Amino acid sequence: MLRTLALAAALTLSSQALALSLGDLTNQEATTGLKDGLMQSASKAVAQLGASGGFLDNAKVKIPLPDSIRRVESGLRLMGMGKQADELVVSMNRAAEMAVKEATPVLTNAVKQMSVQDAKGILTGGDTAATEYFRRATSGELTQKFMPIVKQATAKVQLAEQYNQLAGQASSLGLVSKDDADINSYVTRKALDGLFLVIGEQEKSIRKDPVGSASGMASKVFGAIGK
Repeated sequence: MLRTLALAAALTLSSQALALSLGDLTNQEATTGLKDGLMQSASKAVAQLGASGGFLDNAKVKIPLPDSIRRVESGLRLMGMGKQADELVVSMNRAAEMAVKEATPVLTNAVKQMSVQDAKGILTGGDTAATEYFRRATSGELTQKFMPIVKQATAKVQLAEQYNQLAGQASSLGLVSKDDADINSYVTRKALDGLFLVIGEQEKSIRKDPVGSASGMASKVFGAIGK
């Protein structure tokens, strides 16, 4: 009988905890839970993309040849350069996988420096409000960290150098966008896009199913947001 009563009490308390609204939480709890949730989303995204095949084997984030090369890809293959084109794709995606591993300290620092206004905007924002905060706060620094890693990887591929020469000339004539005129800038940009895409997926998952997708205070806070 005592066990039954204890179990009933525990279930009641659990139910009440899950039924908390955002207004029931202290500012400290809300802030702690939010930051915890952001770090959980970021950590999962970095772990996923930084693994071998994280970009190359994921159709959502795989980095293709730049449009300017894809337009002449059939010509490259006719010229016997198909192997080099494939090698460049692999190199670009491996470079992105290596670069993403450097993102964690930058993302962590962005969470630490978050203002009260930022926190309120994320708590009351849309499904990817936290991801957009990360994009605004970290894109510049992440670009600086990613670029040297990408350069080192693509430097080993002959076609990358040839592309930069041709695309640079084409850009000056307005035939190729400036964003795509340098292979390293292109890969870095695509790596960032992939990172924020996956962080966004993680954020949506936590907002939709905080109990199943998050742990600790993050689960409590994001559970309260939906009420």
